[in-house]
Amino acid sequence: MNAILKAALSRLVHTGTLVITDSSGQNRTFGDGTGEPIHFRINTAAAERRIAFDPSLHFAEAYMNGELDVLDGDIYDVLKIIFENTGATVAREPWMLALEGIRRATRRLHQMNTLARSSSNVHRHYDLSEDLYRLFLDTDMQYSCAYFEHPDATLEEAQLAKKRHIAAKLLVEKGHKTLDIGCGWGGLGLYLARHLDANVQGVTLSHEQHGIANKRAVDEGLSAQARFDLRDYRTIDDSFDRIVSVGMFEHVGVGHFAEYFQHTARLLKKDGVFLLHSIGRSDGPSYTNAFIQKYIFPGGYIPALSEVLPHIEKAGLVITDIEILRLHYADTLRIWRERFMANRDKAKAIYDERFCRMWEFYLAASESAFRWQNLMVFQIQLAHRQEAVPLTRSYIEKEEKRLKRLESERSCANTQIDNRESVAGR
Repeated sequence: MNAILKAALSRLVHTGTLVITDSSGQNRTFGDGTGEPIHFRINTAAAERRIAFDPSLHFAEAYMNGELDVLDGDIYDVLKIIFENTGATVAREPWMLALEGIRRATRRLHQMNTLARSSSNVHRHYDLSEDLYRLFLDTDMQYSCAYFEHPDATLEEAQLAKKRHIAAKLLVEKGHKTLDIGCGWGGLGLYLARHLDANVQGVTLSHEQHGIANKRAVDEGLSAQARFDLRDYRTIDDSFDRIVSVGMFEHVGVGHFAEYFQHTARLLKKDGVFLLHSIGRSDGPSYTNAFIQKYIFPGGYIPALSEVLPHIEKAGLVITDIEILRLHYADTLRIWRERFMANRDKAKAIYDERFCRMWEFYLAASESAFRWQNLMVFQIQLAHRQEAVPLTRSYIEKEEKRLKRLESERSCANTQIDNRESVAGR
């Protein structure tokens, strides 16, 4: 085994049992021998050298390219034993610290998300086949952190609870002009139109999402209340009672935070409410993981609150509520990963083996980051005026209960319609 890689693993892995077969066929065991053994093989000496030099990129690439195979366990189990031992810090070799310094210094360059570049970056990820996403997402195609009100909630229940939780914080009233920045496949916007009679405008840069969201609005008879546009939020010049953004802020880039909040502050009416839902870091500013930057979310960045709050203040917005969702996304990703693996053959038929390995690693690494690498989700409620929302948080639970009743009533009504149509069709 590469001497540098062997020394690093010996220093870092103290608990559990990690067995590595190196490129020469020799087995090396790390840890204290406890637990189920996790075993992987590195197939080439070149892969060993690359992993030793820059594990944050080349470990993932080796797995993607078939230069690393997991023999006992799976890639999530491998990451689990590594991160349980190391936490957020995998290695501190001098050249790795230098690479980290370079990535920190150049992060604004990678996150220079102009109008044209943002569209290109979104295309790389969100314009993948709809059939791929349907293999692992819930039926409403929610591609963001779910909200588990109880541990045994299904993914469908938790994603519905997420939409309900956000809607309750928005305090949407009938006819409210509502902007959904980064609307995805339209699920949240349609929820607000369906249950609260909001007048929703969603925006996305994904051609796939744009087409599907509008088709769903037509199919539900909601196209008069919910429309979805293929455009950048920065090109909008209007005013809105409510603004919501879920899972889009991670694509803004650290150099564009001021632009984001200044523009949304202009769009938000003086008595309006804005709910921002985003992945965040609980351990301070950093840089985007090299694998994620190169293969999954080019131009993306997960911010620390300390990077976000100053721009909110400078934009003249008032923070009326902040909530931190800790392990909700880890549980969401676990279910996505399990569903993807159950449908792996279908994903391979859409793309290929290398893509499947890349996606496996992405889902496993993302879940690991929320469990052991200080990632979380924050929801920040914003307004121009302190009195825009009630002074205590009890209104959120009260509104959630009301929304549950509305959901139930609509579900019962739809069931009755379906039953009548079934009888009429006999």
